[in-house]
Amino acid sequence: MTHDLAQAAYIAAAALFVFSLYWMNSPKTARRSVMAGVVAMLLAVIATWMQPEVVNHGWIVLAIIAGFVVGIPLSRVPLTAVPQRTALSHAFGGLAAGLVGTAKYYLWSGEGSEHLTAFRMGAIVAEIILGFLTFTGSLMAAGKLQELKWIPQRPVTYPLQNVSNIALLAIAVALGILLVVDPTGPWAYAAFPAIIGMALLFGVLFIIPIGGADMPTVISMLNSYAGLSAVAMGFVLDNK
Repeated sequence: MTHDLAQAAYIAAAALFVFSLYWMNSPKTARRSVMAGVVAMLLAVIATWMQPEVVNHGWIVLAIIAGFVVGIPLSRVPLTAVPQRTALSHAFGGLAAGLVGTAKYYLWSGEGSEHLTAFRMGAIVAEIILGFLTFTGSLMAAGKLQELKWIPQRPVTYPLQNVSNIALLAIAVALGILLVVDPTGPWAYAAFPAIIGMALLFGVLFIIPIGGADMPTVISMLNSYAGLSAVAMGFVLDNK
């Protein structure tokens, strides 16, 4: 019974998240979008919390309190600071997805290689790459919009920049494919943190050649990456 209720809540939350993104396209429906997102997240948290395997409730309560402590001040930023506020939200979302994927990988690898199926490993790889590059990329975007002194506002370019960036991402993806093929090989424990490091670095390198004036467009793109990482996180969490 609990499982069925949780699955129904997850489906409702997913639908509300989709409508939330759709309603954000117009100022007339923006308030409805925010409320839909709030209800969706509440449903997702409750559905996860009610799972019988969740026994450390204190950590969940602590995380909720920490979320309120950070979220309430951020909700009171002036209207002109909403873009960088949105970028910070994307950063936290990407970090959450990346950390969940990391935790699941080390948990399942410790329990035995049979737990790391090709599907699970593929979802984890997608989750950590998209999540961690969204984290650093969104932080850079927020810093540019906030005009922080230690983050250059003008585009930073250098020779073979696009080639090196694509190569960095391609190496991370190639290592991820190798992990899907053999998730517990002798080199796997070095490859996994290497993928995380390259994803974090790519997020920075992806943003620095873009000027501060173009950051709102970049934030919209990072929102898509955050959404994809969240979808991958859903596959990981649902495949216990």
